[in-house]
Amino acid sequence: MPGNSLGKAFKVTTFGESHGTAVGVVIDGVPAGLPLTADDIRFELSFRSPGRRYVSGRREKDEPEILSGIYDGKTTGAPITIIVRNVDVISSLYEEIRVKPRPGHADLPYIMRYGYENWDYRGGGRASARETVARVAAGAIAKKLLMLKNTIILGYLKSIGPIEVEERPSLQEIMCSKYSPLRACNRKYEEMYEELIKKAILEGDSYGGVAEVIVINVVPGIGEPVFDKLKADLAKAVMSIPAVVGFEYGLGFSASKMRGSEANDEIIIKDGKIRWSKNNAGGILGGISNGEDIILRCAFKPTSSIRIPQKTVDIQKMEETTISVKGRHDPCVAIRGVSVVESMVSIIMADHYLRSNVIPQVKLSKEDVNVIQSNWEKYVKACQ
Repeated sequence: MPGNSLGKAFKVTTFGESHGTAVGVVIDGVPAGLPLTADDIRFELSFRSPGRRYVSGRREKDEPEILSGIYDGKTTGAPITIIVRNVDVISSLYEEIRVKPRPGHADLPYIMRYGYENWDYRGGGRASARETVARVAAGAIAKKLLMLKNTIILGYLKSIGPIEVEERPSLQEIMCSKYSPLRACNRKYEEMYEELIKKAILEGDSYGGVAEVIVINVVPGIGEPVFDKLKADLAKAVMSIPAVVGFEYGLGFSASKMRGSEANDEIIIKDGKIRWSKNNAGGILGGISNGEDIILRCAFKPTSSIRIPQKTVDIQKMEETTISVKGRHDPCVAIRGVSVVESMVSIIMADHYLRSNVIPQVKLSKEDVNVIQSNWEKYVKACQ
């Protein structure tokens, strides 16, 4: 079956191509009664949008249109359909790649799978990161739904190229990173990131980066053994993001270099509750949430579309040649990728909360609605 959908209780299906009429998403499984407006979705989309400093110059308003599933400002329990129209499309910039697949891109694999005659080369088609607009729109709904338990998902850019944040930023710094043009947690790292990105732009090159996402106020006991473990679903969701090449949580790969006595997280009593001393497990043990903050990271590869000439093949002439990719591309996809990672994590958390009946599956009570709206307004204000 085509892999355009994710989730079981909170099911997300995206559609659309980079240079098509629109990209969009259908979200099924949202309980009735959730207050939802275009402004809620627009708020989250604004942190992913192009046309800002150090990201793609493509000028998209990313204006969400809700087509179904909402009546009188609240969800009805029916599938919610949202589209975002593509308005700043310049397909002529992609004529060369029609016969010259780009190194590092999905161009050639798509041709191999679907046939050259069926390949939408414009802007990368379905494989373009433009598709992630739909994910962020769905993520906005998931984020708001999670406010019933005041579960909040926050992310920032932990590294760009060789520059990495060494100290653990505060939650307020992570929240405020939304307004940094480089998703940096403070001015110190923003300046260092800025220097790297300016150099990459000048040289027609790009950088990779690492996004870190933290989930706070996590309900314990979330996750389904054995194959639907919370860690497994989070890994699949995050690894499905274009340009993501690695995933880890807690100690991650560094645990492989430790002894058990170093990596094990001792169990303690804190404030009258059973807790873990260091949260080395990143909030998940046995694939189930343990009530600590979930901490995960993912690695983005450098943007593949660069001006520096690279070897490729003219697939019509079957001759080796070179290509210098023109167009409007991010010098570091990880910058806007942070918002996408937040959204994918939100979708998985909402799905598992619904599956565990932590959030009602059919309809929300008036009390539920008041809690959600109050927490959502606090979240929006805290991000400013």
